[in-house]
Amino acid sequence: MADAVWGIDLGGTKIEGVVLPGSASVEALCRIRLPTEAERGYDHLRGQIRELVEAMVREVGQRPAAIGIGTPGVLDPETLRLKNSNTTCLIGQPLKADLEAELGVPIELANDANCFALAEARLGAARGTESCFGVIMGTGVGGGVVVDGRALLGCQGIAGEWGHNILDSAGPDCYCGRKGCVETFISGPGLERFYAELAGETASLPEIVARSESGADANALATVERLVSYFGKALATVVNILDPHAIVLGGGVSNVDLLYTRGVEAMKPWVFNDRFLTRVVKNELGDSAGVFGAAMLVA
Repeated sequence: MADAVWGIDLGGTKIEGVVLPGSASVEALCRIRLPTEAERGYDHLRGQIRELVEAMVREVGQRPAAIGIGTPGVLDPETLRLKNSNTTCLIGQPLKADLEAELGVPIELANDANCFALAEARLGAARGTESCFGVIMGTGVGGGVVVDGRALLGCQGIAGEWGHNILDSAGPDCYCGRKGCVETFISGPGLERFYAELAGETASLPEIVARSESGADANALATVERLVSYFGKALATVVNILDPHAIVLGGGVSNVDLLYTRGVEAMKPWVFNDRFLTRVVKNELGDSAGVFGAAMLVA
């Protein structure tokens, strides 16, 4: 097992660890979860990570040479401290340095969207492509960029953060302090809020999509049209800048099938080319992408 790769997905409610036998395998040697318990603070969260690593060591019978960790937020390349994390106890903390000191192994950090993109590029729906943009559309909207099998972090650690590009400066308020971010228009909660404002009642996104397909709910039709239209405009901008060979969709909103048909058609008028060749595909790895991608950071 000299080629085994170790990854940890640090989520808001759970920490998941995996050991893969190599850089091309999805057959885990071990896979273990523990609660994050972030409400108990930064020191406790690090203790949960240490406990997880020791449990993995016991199961596979060896210690890691290095560990890749997917995090909410990103390591600032200048300060080497976490930023932009919705697990707030991590903000401003030197997580990489602390874990390297406590675990005695090199640590590679990347945000969860980069890990998703890396996993799908190397093991999933975009394997074999030169470049990939991985999209997470769920509670929030994020993304990651992979070129030649490597995740790009960028000068400021924010490569791929298309969810906070501005679609309409007069649009809805975003938690980031701006108005009209992509996330406010096409995240699951953003779409559900829009429907509730029109209809005067709440519904989940799958319910809204089903109602639109029946053709009997004008508010559902308007909500789905909003999704398709803004999805097309927002992702066309990514294509114009990165021109990726593949775009892989993940997160709950990626289960809306019409994104792969009408959504793609909505991109085409905004792409600066006379034809559209980018593959837009659904993820293959599902919930495994985050932790597999973390392992790929050190593969």
